[in-house]
Amino acid sequence: MSPYLDPRTASAVIDLDAFATNIETLRTHVAPTAVMVVVKADAYGHGMVECARVAREAGAEWLGVATPEEALALRGAGDRGRLLAWLYGPDTDLGPLVAADVDLSAQSPEQITRVAGSAASLDRRARVHLKIDTGLSRNGATAADWPQVCAAARHAEQLGRLEVVGIWSHLAAADEPGAASVAAQQQAFEAAYEIAREAGLTPSLRHLSNSAGALLLPQQDFDLVRVGIAAYGIDPDVGVAALAGVRLRPVMRLRAQLAQVKVVEPGVGVSYGHTWHTERSTLLGLVPLGYGDGIPRHAGNTGEVGRRGGRAPIRGRICMDQFVIELGDPSTPAEVGDEITVFGPGDHGEPTAADWAAWCGTIGYEIVTRIGGRVPRIYHRGEERDHG
Repeated sequence: MSPYLDPRTASAVIDLDAFATNIETLRTHVAPTAVMVVVKADAYGHGMVECARVAREAGAEWLGVATPEEALALRGAGDRGRLLAWLYGPDTDLGPLVAADVDLSAQSPEQITRVAGSAASLDRRARVHLKIDTGLSRNGATAADWPQVCAAARHAEQLGRLEVVGIWSHLAAADEPGAASVAAQQQAFEAAYEIAREAGLTPSLRHLSNSAGALLLPQQDFDLVRVGIAAYGIDPDVGVAALAGVRLRPVMRLRAQLAQVKVVEPGVGVSYGHTWHTERSTLLGLVPLGYGDGIPRHAGNTGEVGRRGGRAPIRGRICMDQFVIELGDPSTPAEVGDEITVFGPGDHGEPTAADWAAWCGTIGYEIVTRIGGRVPRIYHRGEERDHG
């Protein structure tokens, strides 16, 4: 039996035309700079292989993933374009990535030694992007360690084991216009690049900007920008795309059929803990999705869903596999099988992922990325979009 929900019962509908259009819009916005579309975390919950294929068709010169497993899955699916992977552990075998012509990030002499060793065992040169920490204090070499990293990389180049093709970093607050860290990180990045050049490295690519940077900071485009969440039609932060004059369309619509409809009398508690009680005779509907599918539990008694004629509020706590909505008084037209939109592009008044993020005190990235593997992805291209 399939481990998935019946796609008629619930599914995430992925509008690949919208995805392609978003990428084309972003490419135009940053032209002539090249674009890397980030498809890590199953393309932010949208389906990595399918989205990668469309990203290439839409002109993405690069794809980016976090893990080696993601990179090898793309190669296994037939992708042969430029591809960067940047997060791996100390025991990860890097040989298969070098053999598959995957570009690797490195941020320490130890990682450079490992990459070079894998390349030597295969009698080929690995492609490496050196990462400098310019102020995010996450991964990347510190300024103090950077000269040693560059020296190790240059030595490996001279041995014919690798080629440093890129220098890169990541912005901490590109989605906050005027943030002091933005200029400071650019300065640190440019200084790191000069140190790399002085060490004898000749990288052809510099990349610093993420989605927000690509939208708002043309001075930081350099040779390549990495667009993640914006490609999926979700604003990096409220108002960022509008400030940049860019229109993006959400790609995912999460929908379900009502699994039950029933009338409940006044004063009845709903869901675990009875955190909400009916005030009058009320028609309730059961949505067959829950926190096991990635619906945030924080949305209980706060969130809403789209249904014919408007929206319906979530009542009570969200459970592992289901949650309850209030449809109205008992005369409200509703029946089992009615279509519910948990979130979508907002075309028909349904909530968006941004709405859910606001209700749950999080970001749109988390709302779409956390939708679980039990929920089938249904891909649409070149056809009429479903209604919310």
